[in-house]
Amino acid sequence: MKTHAISKDSVSLITVAEHEAGQRLDNYLIKILKGVPKSHIHRIIRAGEVRLNKKRCKPDSRIQTGDLLRIPPVRTAEKQRSSENRAQAVPAREFTIIYEDDALLVIDKPAGTAVHGGSGVSFGVIEQIRRARPEARYLELVHRLDKDTSGLLMIAKKRSALVKLHEAIRNDHPKKIYLALGVGKLPNDSFHVKLPLFKYTGAQGEKMVRVSEDGQSAHTIFRVLNRFSDDLLHQVGLSHLTLVQATLKTGRTHQIRVHLQSQQCPIAGDERYGDYQANKRLQKLGLKRMFLHAAELHLDHPLTGEKLILKAPLPQDLAQFVLMLENAGKVV
Repeated sequence: MKTHAISKDSVSLITVAEHEAGQRLDNYLIKILKGVPKSHIHRIIRAGEVRLNKKRCKPDSRIQTGDLLRIPPVRTAEKQRSSENRAQAVPAREFTIIYEDDALLVIDKPAGTAVHGGSGVSFGVIEQIRRARPEARYLELVHRLDKDTSGLLMIAKKRSALVKLHEAIRNDHPKKIYLALGVGKLPNDSFHVKLPLFKYTGAQGEKMVRVSEDGQSAHTIFRVLNRFSDDLLHQVGLSHLTLVQATLKTGRTHQIRVHLQSQQCPIAGDERYGDYQANKRLQKLGLKRMFLHAAELHLDHPLTGEKLILKAPLPQDLAQFVLMLENAGKVV
């Protein structure tokens, strides 16, 4: 992706490219002035040191194609330079492509790979794809998947596509369908969970979510696909496992994980919301990761309106685990 050279010794003049148009000025500057605090960016805008087409501007001013930006000298911190060095160490990597055109890229993200760098992770999917495609003018994540969740991940190749997809997500589209294996027995074959979810910070500084009346509304539809209870499970001290399809009606952080936990059927292998002892027993049977997979996306193409139904099969390790359970004995 194109980067803008910003001088720490003299004024920089930048012409806004077509793929950069439509953004708030402050958000644009946060992206191109890597490592510069947001508070400092707001300060230089309000002081009139940043000029848009030779005029004073505000943080929420919208930039357009061809606009001329004047940026004052900005001192680059050592921290920024070291992050640039780390960026040079990002390995180029392409992922399994489920769909691609000139506006949208949908990949099948493997488990164990973060979608972006940060929080102790130096790089993720988006940095690796950008590295693999240096000619790409625009590549931005449309949404996120947890590091240990596999499956469909959308990446916008045009800002206009990103804006349209974010608008759709705010209206609880597209339709997202996941596959999960729960530790426990669900009483009904099909049911809705409508429990509000509240985000907070855990003891180790990790992002956590819990059911709370103070939280945001959240709605998941669950459908049982298979139930397992056999001698193989009993041998390792487990009684029931339930394979479910989860359809998101809202897209809250950790929604499926916490909603299943609320039904006393946490996701197998979930280190944050799962059953520690059960996870240890599942490892003995060969499950080495959280069993949560983003399997289907039903959406209208952001630019053409074409209806897309995209699918990613269960990864081999999860598919083999299900096959083992199916073959282990009687399914009840």
